[in-house]
Amino acid sequence: MLEALFKPESVAIVGAAREPGKVGYQILKNLLECGYRGRIYPINPKAESILDVRCYPSLTDVSESIDLGVVVVPSQSVPKVAEEAGAKKVKVLVVISAGFKEIGPAGARLERKLLAICKRHGMRLVGPNVLGVIDTFTPLNASFAPEAPLKGSIAFLSQSGALCTAVLDWSLQEGIGFSKFVSLGNKADVEEVDLLPILAEDPDTRVILM
Repeated sequence: MLEALFKPESVAIVGAAREPGKVGYQILKNLLECGYRGRIYPINPKAESILDVRCYPSLTDVSESIDLGVVVVPSQSVPKVAEEAGAKKVKVLVVISAGFKEIGPAGARLERKLLAICKRHGMRLVGPNVLGVIDTFTPLNASFAPEAPLKGSIAFLSQSGALCTAVLDWSLQEGIGFSKFVSLGNKADVEEVDLLPILAEDPDTRVILM
């Protein structure tokens, strides 16, 4: 199921935004600009289209199947989105949104609720509180990174989104490329040990950096 994190046939962005500068806009822009060849579903009940891609009011309004869900809505709304994603049989949910256990007990309770929903539906969860995920070979850029990494043979995993951004900036200056680039955030579910077997068998990866 976690293979859908790197090679999804379809991606939904819940919280896709019309305004440049917003995270939900940058993720959709990155996904389009990287050359992703699968189906893209921006979810925004107040927009008919963003960047010339048709929008949907909710995940349940999409008739086709969805492999990967990228969530960038306020933290209190994330459990409702997760329930909809579970009903759609989304395979992997990447929760960009912050406001979970990193802010204290109330956030930790919200994160436990989110994880329970994902487990009940058999859906894997990356995050919450992440930069996103990139696979330069698919190609897939489901992140809000301001610049895309170069293509290379290093898979990079980091808990810290800030470190991801710093390493990405440095790698572009040095001409170093990556096969996969994953921000793990709070690691409510998916962590390094879940991804290591996939990366170890990945023909595009020669080095795993964590």
